[in-house]
Amino acid sequence: MPRLVEARYVRDYVLWLRFSDGSRGEVDLAGELDGPVFEPLRDPLYFRSFVLHAELHTVVWPNGADLAPEFLYERIRVPA
Repeated sequence: MPRLVEARYVRDYVLWLRFSDGSRGEVDLAGELDGPVFEPLRDPLYFRSFVLHAELHTVVWPNGADLAPEFLYERIRVPA
């Protein structure tokens, strides 16, 4: 499985991601923020507070919310 090596905020609930195999594109997470741990991420300012975790190779928020890199990899789309 390729590792997530770069992540940038794009807009709303969209992140731009780049993986170690060169795959890159946007992931819209608007429909994925269900459940108590993801509830704070519905605040756009909080959503932007993610970091790329060096050991987990995924995006992580201050409250401990994260998404599996495999999940993100499967959902990247190259913008038109």
